[in-house]
Amino acid sequence: MPANNNAIPIKCILIGIITPNVDEKTLMDYLDELEFLALTAGAVTVRKFTQHLNKPVSNTFIGEGKLMEIKKFIQENNISLTIFDDELSGSQIRNIEKILACQVLDRTNLILDIFATRAKTSYAKVQVELAQYEYLLPRLTHLWSHLERQQGGILGMRGPGEKAIETDRRVIKKRISLLRNQLSKIDVQMATQRKQRSEWVRVALVGYTNVGKSTLMNLLSKSDVFAEDKLFATLDTTVRKVIIRNLPFLLSDTVGFIRKLPHLLIESFKSTLDEIREADIILHVIDFSHPHFEEQMQTVQKTLYEIGVVDKPIIQIFNKVDLIQPLDGHNDEDIITDNENSWYFKNNTISIQISATQKFNIEKLKELLYENVRKIHVLRYPYDKFLYSEVIAQ
Repeated sequence: MPANNNAIPIKCILIGIITPNVDEKTLMDYLDELEFLALTAGAVTVRKFTQHLNKPVSNTFIGEGKLMEIKKFIQENNISLTIFDDELSGSQIRNIEKILACQVLDRTNLILDIFATRAKTSYAKVQVELAQYEYLLPRLTHLWSHLERQQGGILGMRGPGEKAIETDRRVIKKRISLLRNQLSKIDVQMATQRKQRSEWVRVALVGYTNVGKSTLMNLLSKSDVFAEDKLFATLDTTVRKVIIRNLPFLLSDTVGFIRKLPHLLIESFKSTLDEIREADIILHVIDFSHPHFEEQMQTVQKTLYEIGVVDKPIIQIFNKVDLIQPLDGHNDEDIITDNENSWYFKNNTISIQISATQKFNIEKLKELLYENVRKIHVLRYPYDKFLYSEVIAQ
């Protein structure tokens, strides 16, 4: 595909299947998220197709009749891109493209495409390129005809796609080895940097993508971390020094999590995720206004477990409370009280409701942070006279 340059939006369709494990409502929620992913990558969704199947069809993922229906729609509406919500094999992509005569991406490829556009530092670029090649390698056998036309994703001309026509399995394996060596060297450097910061109490922001972590980071650290209403606005770890009252600590913002986050990305971003693993306190930021925030919470909790984050103090920050009900200054406490009667505030995890954009409850959040950071600081530095005397006084 030629580069998009955002002049003419790319028209795409989305495809998902309803199975015994995924009902229609759940699938539509998944496709809504896929639509946001597509928009982030530069494509406008024209229509969503679904099909009831006990399991995916081995060679085309969906049935032949549904493919014919989709092909007719593509021809009538000049659609240039089809995106599946699940991961496809190389042979499935090849077979589907032959039938539909348009570019086909799966969810993993789309996420990699977004990461490629978001990667700004050399470290992030190496991480993403490694993940792209590892995605490509097992699909080489079935993708030769596909690679002749591939240019690296929706926006075109980035990542390994444009080089794929001149590569073979041996060359890609060699490139993967080189990238892994590069990452290993950078990982050592970053581990050294984290070790130098080990004397500080470290706090890490985590959460589903697009829940407001970077906005909160800017608010607490008085910095200017890039933030926008798109998925994966932050890829590189950002660390800032924060001082609340007399107490300094380090606050880090990392890549957001998402449902079905490709495992190869988790592996590639290992060093980035080490910032979370080595943090003293985890701030789990939640978009309280999202209709499926509970599922997003579970996704984050599952990912934290998978990367080995266990037995750490976690503070749940329910952000965007202003989007649930307007805050007018008169009945804010009533809103807070009603929400805190819900089950997610009764799971023995410290929780607070805020609005980062409206700066609602931020002072209470700072006080909560101060109290929890101070507990660790006092244990680590028992001879810090000011803080220690303050704890004794309480």
